[in-house]
Order: sequence, then structure tokens, then C-alpha cells
Amino acid sequence: MFVNIYKSLLVIFFVLITSYNLKAEDRIEHKIAVLVNDEVITSYDILQRIKLTAVIQGINLNMQNTQLMINNVVDELIREKLKLIEVNEYQIKIDDIEYVQFEKNFFERNKINRDEILNLLKENKIEYQEFKKYLMGELAWNKLINGLFFRLTSISVLEVEELVSKNPSLSSEQAENLIIQRQLDLQSSKLLRDIMNEATIEYK
Repeated sequence: MFVNIYKSLLVIFFVLITSYNLKAEDRIEHKIAVLVNDEVITSYDILQRIKLTAVIQGINLNMQNTQLMINNVVDELIREKLKLIEVNEYQIKIDDIEYVQFEKNFFERNKINRDEILNLLKENKIEYQEFKKYLMGELAWNKLINGLFFRLTSISVLEVEELVSKNPSLSSEQAENLIIQRQLDLQSSKLLRDIMNEATIEYK
């Protein structure tokens, strides 16, 4: 089923992306591509995310990388839909201050110039809200994982010493934070895997 949907998407999006122009995108219909627990992912959602990913990662789309990009984007959007469903169930809220700091950290962590990215988004007709929605989803999921599992994390002196010995530039506090984050990442992966196993995913 995965192969069939990717092949059909490849036919659609390869033409749209490699021969992309603004007028062509204005005519794209919001056709349902995937249903995730009755939540809709449209062909337009996929195209927007392909362009957003290309801008953020500095990728020039071509015949060689387009199929891989489509595959990755569809998988990513499915995971995000499932995460959002879980986030909404727990009624996770994000305030403006939290978002602004998270966005700032995103640009600093990835060594990306914010103004350049925003200009590229505008040039490629990608709404800033699309980018913000992407980051908000990541922030909300992180907040959920911390709320569910942070109290279950544990740190041993031996773990900290071992990590610092392998990375002398790390302080003990930084090593502790890395150990905690690894534990949270494992819990995040497990939770998402369990959610995906129980999900109903239908390709159109």
C-alpha cells in the first residue's frame, strides 16, 4: 500500500515541483491524500511541506531526490497528525512566550538566519503560519512528553562521569541534561510507535 501511494504521489508532485510556478500552484486542488484517524492530509498539505522542508534544509529539488522527499514528507505528516491528536487529548497549550523562545532556539540550533528563511518562504508562497504550525506541533509534543515522563527520568553519577569523560567540553549540568533528553527521546519514540500501531491510516 505504501508503494502504491508513493508512486501515485510521485507522478503528481514530480510534475508540480520540477516544473513549479506560482500560477500552477494556484490551481492545485486540496484533494485528500491520506486519512489518519479521520484527520485529513491533502495533496496541498504535502506540496507545502515539501517546499517548506526544501527551504529549511536548503535542498534543490530534482529528479534524484524528489521521490525520497515525498516519502519522507508523507511519513512526517502522518506522525504529526497522530501527535496532534494526542496533544489535543491532553489539552496541551502553548503561549506566545513559549513559542517565540522555541522558534529562536530552532534557528540557533540549526544555524539558520531567520530573515533569510522568512524571505525564502515568501518567495516560494509558503505562509509563515505553515512554518509556525510545524514548530508549534513539535513544541506541543515536547511539552507533552516532558509532562508525562520527566518525573520518571533518573541520572546516575556514573552515567554523568562517563559522558563527561568522552566529551570533556561538557559540564556536569550539560551531561545531565543530555542524559535526561535521551531518556525522554526514548519514551517519545515508544509512545509514538504505540500510537501508530493503533492508528487507522487510509491512503486515497
